[in-house]
Amino acid sequence: MPSVEVLLFRLLLVFVIGGAIGAEREYRSKSAGFRTMILICLGSFLFTTFSIYISGSTNDRIASNIVTGIGFLGAGVIFQSENRVNGLTTAASIWVTAALGMGIAGGYYTLVGLATLTVLVALYLLTRLEGVIDHYSHSRTYKITSAYTEGLVEQHEKWFTECGLNFVRLKQTKSGSNISGSWLVHGRKERHTRCIDRILHDATVQEFEF
Repeated sequence: MPSVEVLLFRLLLVFVIGGAIGAEREYRSKSAGFRTMILICLGSFLFTTFSIYISGSTNDRIASNIVTGIGFLGAGVIFQSENRVNGLTTAASIWVTAALGMGIAGGYYTLVGLATLTVLVALYLLTRLEGVIDHYSHSRTYKITSAYTEGLVEQHEKWFTECGLNFVRLKQTKSGSNISGSWLVHGRKERHTRCIDRILHDATVQEFEF
């Protein structure tokens, strides 16, 4: 068993590394935040430490079970909203935080430090890059309901094309004299704004979700 000083140092690393990753998730109001990431890192650290010093060597079964357990925990924060899957980054953060906890228990400080720096760069700095990409390739789901006329769906799709947007037709539903259509629409944000404004001011549109 390591000395008390080594254990305290490793526990400090668990708190700092788990807290740094969790703080970013907390700042963005994600489901797994500051305390959760610290506990995940601590749990992986403890299981790995016990597996090393109880069995005398790293127990692959315990390590693999940590990965399996973390997989279930990560799956719990993934959910689907409309046509978009949310929570993938948080689930990946949970997964890598557990791996860092295992690394701390093994004493791989250099690798853990470099990996933590990589994670923080991805979470804190690359978010801005994602924002730039999203500005040029923004996706929305449009649902338009209008009184049925011949060529109505094609007319709606013509609006998207004229605004410079790409689209995928999802579903059309006819209810009484009305027809509702859904599209997954891609394009720059300002083009979405122009298209939305055009649809909102069209007198034939009865309902519009976007």
